Amino acid sequence: MSHEIIKQFGPDPITLLQRWYDEAVPLEPNDPEAICLATADKQGRPSARMVLLKEISHEGFKFHTNTGSEKGQDILENPHVSFCLYWKSTRKQIRVTGIAAPVSTEESDTYFKTRPRARAIGAWASDQSESFEHETDLSKSFSTFEEKFKHQTEIPRPPQWQGFRIIPDSIEFWIGHPDRLHTRFIYRKDGNSWIAEWLYP
Repeated sequence: MSHEIIKQFGPDPITLLQRWYDEAVPLEPNDPEAICLATADKQGRPSARMVLLKEISHEGFKFHTNTGSEKGQDILENPHVSFCLYWKSTRKQIRVTGIAAPVSTEESDTYFKTRPRARAIGAWASDQSESFEHETDLSKSFSTFEEKFKHQTEIPRPPQWQGFRIIPDSIEFWIGHPDRLHTRFIYRKDGNSWIAEWLYP
C-alpha cells in the first residue's frame, strides 16, 4: 500500500468518498448525489444512466429502482456494476466497481415511506423502461393510481420497487488540474482492508 496515499488521504476510501461528497453538496447546483450507473446484461452488453445515490456507508452504496427496468433486469442477470460521481464545482471524480445486491424488504419499505406522495404514486404509475403509445398515457396512469390511493394516507411500496446496495471492490479518486496532469489514485479491496496505488492520468 502506498504510504503517501494513506498519509495524504487516509486508509479508508469510504470515509474519503463521504468527505468529497459533503464538500460538493453546498457547491454543486443540481443533484450532487447523481451517479452514472453502468450495468451489463448476461451477454455483457453495457448500459449507463443517471440514478440518485441514497446512502453512503461502510456496507456499500444504496440506490432504488424498478426491478422490471432495464437496469433492474441487468442487475438480476449480472450483478457486476460500476458507477461514476463527477462534480464540476470541485473538479473531482470518483469511480466505483462492485457487486449490486438487493436490500431487505423491510429496508426497501422503510425508505419508500419517506418518498413524497406524488413520487410514491409515480412509482406505481410508471412501468419503467416499457414503451407506450401516447404521450398522455403516463399522466392517465398516474391519475388512475391517484384515484386508487385517494383514501390511503400511506402509499404501499410496489412489489417491483427495490433497493440495491453496491458492495465496492475498487474505488478510484481523481482531482482535475488545468495542465491535465491530474491527481489519480485507486483503492482496491484486499480481504478486509484496502490497497492503494497511484495511477497515471
